[in-house]
Amino acid sequence: MKRFFKSIAITVSAAAILVSCDMNLVPINSITYEEGGQLIQTQANLNALENGILSSFRSIQMGEYVITSELMMDGFNATLDYGNNYGGIHRATANDFTSGDYYVQDYWHYNYTAIKNYNVLIAAAETANEEIKDNVNVVLGEALFFRAMSYLNLARHFGKAYNASSAATDLCVPLVLVYDQAEKPARATVAEVYAQIKKDLDQAAGLLAGVKGAARAEKPTIDAVNALYARYYIDLGDYTNAAAYAHKVIDSQTYKLASTAAEMEAEFVNDKGTEPIYQVYGNLSTEGTNANGLWTYYTSDPTYGQVFKPYYIPTQKLIDSYDADDLRLQAWFNDTEVVQINGTYYQGSFYVFSKFWGNPTLTSSLRNGRQLPKPLMIGEMYLIAAEAELSSNPTAAKEDLNTLQAARGAAETEATVETVRKEWFRETVGDGLRMVTMKRWGLGYDGRPMQPGAANALNQGTDYEQKVLPASDHHFCWPVPSYEMNINKNLVQNPGYADL
Repeated sequence: MKRFFKSIAITVSAAAILVSCDMNLVPINSITYEEGGQLIQTQANLNALENGILSSFRSIQMGEYVITSELMMDGFNATLDYGNNYGGIHRATANDFTSGDYYVQDYWHYNYTAIKNYNVLIAAAETANEEIKDNVNVVLGEALFFRAMSYLNLARHFGKAYNASSAATDLCVPLVLVYDQAEKPARATVAEVYAQIKKDLDQAAGLLAGVKGAARAEKPTIDAVNALYARYYIDLGDYTNAAAYAHKVIDSQTYKLASTAAEMEAEFVNDKGTEPIYQVYGNLSTEGTNANGLWTYYTSDPTYGQVFKPYYIPTQKLIDSYDADDLRLQAWFNDTEVVQINGTYYQGSFYVFSKFWGNPTLTSSLRNGRQLPKPLMIGEMYLIAAEAELSSNPTAAKEDLNTLQAARGAAETEATVETVRKEWFRETVGDGLRMVTMKRWGLGYDGRPMQPGAANALNQGTDYEQKVLPASDHHFCWPVPSYEMNINKNLVQNPGYADL
C-alpha cells in the first residue's frame, strides 16, 4: 500500500494551520495563522499554542521513532512471525532498505511537521502581547529546545557523524527556520545544522534558566537543556563541555538511579521513577502514547489465556553483555513468559525483551508496550560523562561508570573504551541510541548471534543472524525520502541509494 505525505516543499495557502490541544485529549482544535498577524494576544492563545508544540513533540517519541534504528543494529533477531515489520531496515540491504522505506519517511516527515509548528510559535512570540511576555518567553524556550532536539535527531540519522575536518562540506538535512511551505530548501551541511542546534540551545538556556529541573518534569527545564547540550557536545567530540554539561545535571542531585527491583518497576513499568530529566506528559486515564509494542505483542490464547508473540527477541550478544545479578537483566528481559512463534509454544527456552511491558494504566487487558516517553534520562548523563572523561580524567570516568554499574547491580569495572561502550549498549537498549553511538564511534558489527534455544523460532541467513554491517556501510546515513526527492529538485540524495 502506498502512502502519501505533505512534503516540507509542497506549496499550500499562505495561512498556516497549527494544531493545538488540551493535552488530556487528542488534537481537535486549530488556529489559523496569517503571516504578520498577532497570534499570541492572550494567555489562552499562548496556552493553546504551548499545548500544540507539546503534543507535536510527544507525537515523535517512542514507537517507530526509536525502534527503527534499534532494529538496524545487533541487539535483536527477527522471529518467524515478524511479518516483515521493519524488515527492510533490519536486513539493511541495497534492495530492501531504500529511499521509499516507510519508517524513514515517517522519521523525516513528522520531525519536519513538528518543526513547522515550533517555527510558527517562535515567529509568533516576536509580536506577542507585552502583558504576557514573561510567560511567552518560557514557551519560546520550550519551542527552541524542541527544535534543537528535532534537528539533532535528524542530523544523527540523515547526516554523517560530525567530523571537524569535513563537517563544512558533509551534507545533512535542510534547515527550515521560518514557516514557508512554498520553499524548496537544499540540504545544509553538518556544520550548519549543528551550529543552528547550538544557537537554539543557547537561546533556550537563557529563556528557561529559571525553570528548575525536577524528576519526571512534564515540560522542558534548564536540566533538560543541559542534558541536550551534553548530547550535542559528545557528538562534536568536545569532551570538556560534554562532561561539564552532563555533570550540571548529575551534580544537581535531582535525579536518582533506580537501584532495587522495586525502583526498576516504578521507573520502567509504572512511570513513577526518579530518573527522567524529562518525562512527556500523558493523561493516564484518557490517552495513550506511541507504543513500543513490537517487543511486547500479546494475543489471547485458548490454552494459556494469553501468550507473548514478539516480532523480535534479544540476540545472545545482548544477553551476554549483562552480569547475572544485573537488575536490568532481571527487569528488562524475561524467560518465564509463554511465547508462541509460528504455532509453537516456548517457555524458558530464551529471553524476550520486557523493558516496555506497558504502564498498567495505559494498557488494556493485554500488554501493549505503552509507556510515558522519557526522552532524557539520568543514566545517559553518566554514560556521556564517562565517555567524555576517558582520555583527560580517567579517575572521574571510572567514578561515573561505577556509579551507574553499582546502582544497576553490575560488577564495577575499570573505565576503558570497551567497558564504557558496553555500558551504553546495555543501559540504553531499546531507546533508539544504539545506531547513533555506533556511528559516532565509527563501528559496525559482525553478526547477530541468536539465543540457542530460539533457533527454531527465528529467521536465519546472511540478512538476519549472520548480518554483517561494517562501519563504512552507507546505511548508517539514512536516505532522503523518495517523495522529498521527487518534489524538491534542490535536494541531493545520500550515496548508495537509488531514488524511487
